[in-house]
Amino acid sequence: MGDSATAPALVEAARNGDLAALHAALAAGADLTARDDDDWSALDRAAGRGDVAAVRALLAAGADPGAVGREARTPYEIALAAGHLDAARELRAAEDAASGPAAAPRRTWEPYCRAYPVAELARYPRWEERGESDEEEDGAASTVFYLHHDLIVTRSIWHGEDVVFDAVTPEWERFCRDDLAFAAPDDFDLVP
Repeated sequence: MGDSATAPALVEAARNGDLAALHAALAAGADLTARDDDDWSALDRAAGRGDVAAVRALLAAGADPGAVGREARTPYEIALAAGHLDAARELRAAEDAASGPAAAPRRTWEPYCRAYPVAELARYPRWEERGESDEEEDGAASTVFYLHHDLIVTRSIWHGEDVVFDAVTPEWERFCRDDLAFAAPDDFDLVP
């Protein structure tokens, strides 16, 4: 941890969880981009502590939710890594708002796949229309195929290798979502 004697007052207030000092520093016009000796900003410190009130105050004052230091982690990533979901939600919303809907960052784990027995996938009414296949292998009770984040099905765990089904339609999307309960996990799904 950096030397608190040289840390800017705003960063020090966030590091200590001192909301009164943080508001005082903001009122005095503290530099929102200032960093301590560890290259952490006040928003990084608040995120790392999971201090939602401080995160909100800093964001309202104009702190950049996408700013990174030498560790190349955003405050959102810091909060997420520390398991502070409430702070992470605030920061994610701020990042998304700052980048706009067209440039919203990816928040699911890609590439991602999940194994399904062929019998589960074959419940899809148009499964048989998928083209030629090795009927012996496809029909074995123990055979599994892999449904990937883009809803392509392969024999291999590797995306794009040995594709079995790639007719991604709205009907197939609904089947995957509703019948198979398939979804690539979101960042929040992976926090213990």
